Amino acid sequence: MKVGLIGLPMTGKTTFFNILTENRGADSASYKPGANIGIAKIPDPRIDYLANVYKPKKTTYATLEVTDIQGITPGSSGKNSSAFHFLEAVRQVDALVHVVRAFENDEVVHVEGSIDPLRDIETVNMELLLADLAVIENRIHRIETGKKITKDNVKELAVLNKLRECLEEEKLISSLDLSEEEKSFLKAYNFLTERPMILAVNMDDEQFASGDYPGKAETVKYAAERNIPLIELCAKTELEISELEPEDSQLFMQDLGLAETGISRLATAAYELLGLISFLTAGEDEVRAWTIKKGTTAKDAGGKIHSDIARGFIRAEVVKFRDFAEHGSMVRLREKGLVRLEGKDAVIEDGDIIEFRFNV
Repeated sequence: MKVGLIGLPMTGKTTFFNILTENRGADSASYKPGANIGIAKIPDPRIDYLANVYKPKKTTYATLEVTDIQGITPGSSGKNSSAFHFLEAVRQVDALVHVVRAFENDEVVHVEGSIDPLRDIETVNMELLLADLAVIENRIHRIETGKKITKDNVKELAVLNKLRECLEEEKLISSLDLSEEEKSFLKAYNFLTERPMILAVNMDDEQFASGDYPGKAETVKYAAERNIPLIELCAKTELEISELEPEDSQLFMQDLGLAETGISRLATAAYELLGLISFLTAGEDEVRAWTIKKGTTAKDAGGKIHSDIARGFIRAEVVKFRDFAEHGSMVRLREKGLVRLEGKDAVIEDGDIIEFRFNV
């Protein structure tokens, strides 16, 4: 699954990209469209706990692919413009993190000349809205001017008009509550505003300490009304934390009163926004988180590890992480009857520790 970082230039996108992907090579000054792609680790204290218990040779966290999408310059147009490259890159990802600038810095001039988070959100969203609106209007025109309008065309027109009304009200398609039948008509279009989105407000040190920034009330209200997750963080602080040794970073976070980093919250929120969960496998060779969609069955989860497991599935031995954390070992869990034997159609839940039995 792919996440794209979007926003205006000079918002801190590339800094967040570098921290998320543990990469220090990406440079916004020498940016080329599509060049900054990396893998972000999803922080998971359950994996940390299991690794401490098993002392495995290898520890593997769940991951997401992250793209640092070129910042869009308002008013640009044409095939070589930032707007063109921006829209093309958005089409390649499954979810969006819109990095919004709140920080003040006289040495980094804002492209609009002033700090206004809500204005910037609406500027970027407008590019997405207009691109989707053009697709919808073209399709409506083709249906209405066609030689024959079928029953399916009538249903499709109803959905397209509903989407057009939404976009004309400057709302994202993702904010609509659509039925499964209505959603089925969207699959052929790859609408940009259908993608789930997170707003990540990038503050400076003083704003981060005070918990306030210009236009905060309006920005929070905007996100709440549209059910868009909003995360407030400071790129400078996040970068300092990421460069420290684990023990030092914990002390630094304690001094700041942070339970977890903003980057951790951002990565976890993006993972959840895509409807993803993790099941876990644990042993002396490896402790690992496996990414699956919510609602995945035991058989299909096994297939995530190897196709042979799905093909020869017999059963899955499942333990809840909370039970493991309470009792400390599989031996004690078996003694207490807390190991469940599940069939192929059992739905796997987030944090299940699983051992698969199969025969091929």
